[in-house]
Parts: sequence; C-alpha cells; structure tokens
Amino acid sequence: MSESKTPDEVVRQRDFRTPVGRARGLGSGKTGTGHFWWQRVTAVALVPLVAWFIGTLVSLAGADLITVQAVIARPFNAIAFGLFAIAMFWHAKLGLQVVIEDYIHQRALEVSLQLLVTFACAAGALASLYAIARIALLG
Repeated sequence: MSESKTPDEVVRQRDFRTPVGRARGLGSGKTGTGHFWWQRVTAVALVPLVAWFIGTLVSLAGADLITVQAVIARPFNAIAFGLFAIAMFWHAKLGLQVVIEDYIHQRALEVSLQLLVTFACAAGALASLYAIARIALLG
C-alpha cells in the first residue's frame, strides 16, 4: 500500500534548509541574480577589451610619448580605454564583494571592507577616466 504525501510534505522534501532556517524564514534574498548576471556581463565585456588593451600596449612598445598620446587621443581608443576601466573596476568590485561576503564573518569588518572596496574601485575608475580624458582632450 503506497501512502500519498501531502503537498506540504512534498515541499519539505525538496527544501534543503535546516529546520532552524525554515523556522526563521531564511532563504533567498532574491538579490543574487542581478549580481550574478552583472559579474558575467562584465566578464564577457572584458574578454575583447583585454585583448584590445594588450594588443594596443604591445603595439606601443618602444614608442615615444607623442605617439602614445596620439594613440590614446583617437576617439575609438579613448572610448575603449574608458570602457575597459569601467568594466575592470566594476568586475573587480563585484568579485571582491563575493569574496568578502563568503569569508569574512565579523559584521563590522565585513561592512568596513565592503566600503573600502567600493571606494577604492570608484576612485580607481574615476582616476582612470580622468587620466584618459585629460590625455585625449589635452594631448
């Protein structure tokens, strides 16, 4: 004789949370998907940008300052350098955020490190964009 299970029992069988987690209502915060996708989008964007960046650096090996400034001042290159800087620092921020969330278990230290990473990546991106704009516009 097979016994039929109630819908509640079926749900509980697929629920991998601990009983305490179920009682507290802990589960998906429903915010990880956006973070996951932006990490992937920046990674995909960085593939051609890194290839272009390395190719540009190799082509500038041994070049004088005037030549380097002229290459950076070209609109396509200036835009590509800007996109590279934004994607790189955004990707780094997202990756470090996950590492901090996974491995730092003291709340005050975690929040402090998250703020430090956010400000450092923002400062790096802004400094890069300023340098690129200054070289591209002022030569």
